[in-house]
Amino acid sequence: MELLESPIRKYAWGSLTAIARLQGRPAPTAEPEAELWMGAHPAAPSRLAVSGTSLVDAIAADPEGLLGASGVERFGPRLPFLLKVLAAAQPLSLQAHPTLAQARAAHAAGHPSYVDGWHKPEMLVALTDFDALCGFRDPAVTAADLAALGVAGLEETVGALRQDDKAAALHDAVRGLLGKPDARLVEEVVAACAARGGAYSLAVELAERYPGDAGVIVAMLLNRVRLRQGEAVWMPAGNLHAYLRGVGVEIMAASDNVLRGGLTPKHVDVEELLRVLRFEVLDDPVTRPVDVAPGLVTWPVPVEDFTLHRALVGPGGGAAAVRLPGGGPRIVLCVRGAVRIDDGVVPVTLAAGQAAFAPATRRELAVSGEGDVFQAATP
Repeated sequence: MELLESPIRKYAWGSLTAIARLQGRPAPTAEPEAELWMGAHPAAPSRLAVSGTSLVDAIAADPEGLLGASGVERFGPRLPFLLKVLAAAQPLSLQAHPTLAQARAAHAAGHPSYVDGWHKPEMLVALTDFDALCGFRDPAVTAADLAALGVAGLEETVGALRQDDKAAALHDAVRGLLGKPDARLVEEVVAACAARGGAYSLAVELAERYPGDAGVIVAMLLNRVRLRQGEAVWMPAGNLHAYLRGVGVEIMAASDNVLRGGLTPKHVDVEELLRVLRFEVLDDPVTRPVDVAPGLVTWPVPVEDFTLHRALVGPGGGAAAVRLPGGGPRIVLCVRGAVRIDDGVVPVTLAAGQAAFAPATRRELAVSGEGDVFQAATP
């Protein structure tokens, strides 16, 4: 195994404390730190700590040695996943991602909203209490909530949501709000929400950062989720979602294809967003961990690009030692304590906030010590 030096992305919505404290650095930091990237994404690849070589260059020099022959056959000479620590102090944009077929076709056709030909399913596991929006609520319930505000300009949206066909109801409501955005309507809705309080406070919170943005109303069509530590949200292609606040470990397919639906100053491609969204009700957005072995859990997802396991070792409910499943290239991240990762060749010791890479030639990784680790891998 090899220790990684991984970049931190400094977006405005990031935290001044979370990632720094995870890594044992002084906090608050001078700038917001939003994401710690661990992987071989060309935009910000990790580096092998000893040689200083970027993981992108290391893979290019020996793709089968690092990724395995089957990995190269399935995904090409590229690491198919990206692991992150995400620290949101403020809400992110509403967004969705295409299917693999949609991404390949649109990118090949030169569509400006697609920067590569890959899909981007993703999952976030909460390290702290984490607020998010994920998937559509029942449109009839949303219609009742919006109608109760008594805002005349919402009549068209409420009428759309009351259709018997739930997919058509959600589609028409989103199209109406984003297709002809009305900043004055947003202001009226926010004022009515402020007067009622309670669950309506979401619109008020979002409008403080994104005044007049139609995404403020679209967000009211979605499930608001409060994750507890260890719970996850799974966001397949077509799922409209947004992170609001909290710290989590995120894993995704390595792509930059994002279609935004509001809460952003960036371009919103309404027609393409409508084409890729899944207009279906998501009754339970929370994905809970599944026990694999003592001290080891996972969150099953129906994709080939990645799997995520979590191992807890040592006192405090963990096992004395845990074996992480083998197969394919892996990145192991420590989020608490100090652990030893033994791949049978070159063991490494990880402190909180450190990560290491294991090539496909390694089999099961043995974790010991006292701490909490995540392993990103291919199935």
